[in-house]
Amino acid sequence: MIKAIIFDMDGLMIDSEMISYKCYKAILSQFGYSFTLNEYIQDYPGRPLIASLEFINKKYHLNYDIQEQLENFHQLEYQMIEKEGVPLKEGLLELLHYLKKNHYLTVIASSSHQERAEKLLESHNILQYFDSAVYGKDVKKGKPFPDIFLKACEKLQIKTSEALVLEDSEAGIQAAYDAQIPVICIPDLKYPQEEYINKTEIILQSLKEVIPYLEKE
Repeated sequence: MIKAIIFDMDGLMIDSEMISYKCYKAILSQFGYSFTLNEYIQDYPGRPLIASLEFINKKYHLNYDIQEQLENFHQLEYQMIEKEGVPLKEGLLELLHYLKKNHYLTVIASSSHQERAEKLLESHNILQYFDSAVYGKDVKKGKPFPDIFLKACEKLQIKTSEALVLEDSEAGIQAAYDAQIPVICIPDLKYPQEEYINKTEIILQSLKEVIPYLEKE
């Protein structure tokens, strides 16, 4: 029986992946490199920011200071969010209302920085719908490792078999699979490859389809 729903944030609850892409692109352009959306889609969604910045540093042989680029990324992202905003994904509010009404536990499991995540979610007044949250700082290893989802279950005091993960990325699917928690994928920029599809319960087109899925359970 499903008692709790574990939510990823970026690309699942909020439409933020394009902003992240633009931030990485801006950073690489400072070093004279181009960066395509396809490159971003292949390697970056769902992964912790610091892991992605370390990946870039190694891949492009930049030898930059990671902390400096973390601050650079956050500044770029802040400017873009202030200018463009970050919309909620279709069906999120309806799903959160449904889960609250039907007494499901809810928890955020995001690789994001806590202050950033809470600011984004508070701007839409939806933090009130969550019973708990786990952020990148709360675990030693981010997605695709299972730590963040295991920590989410621990905080809610439930078994992994009593939870359901909602994810958009391959890294998140892998993390849920290795945590032995059923996972539904709602793809954002990238439709998962077959090996990841096989690790999900189902692929849905939007969060609007989660309610009918739960009602069949």
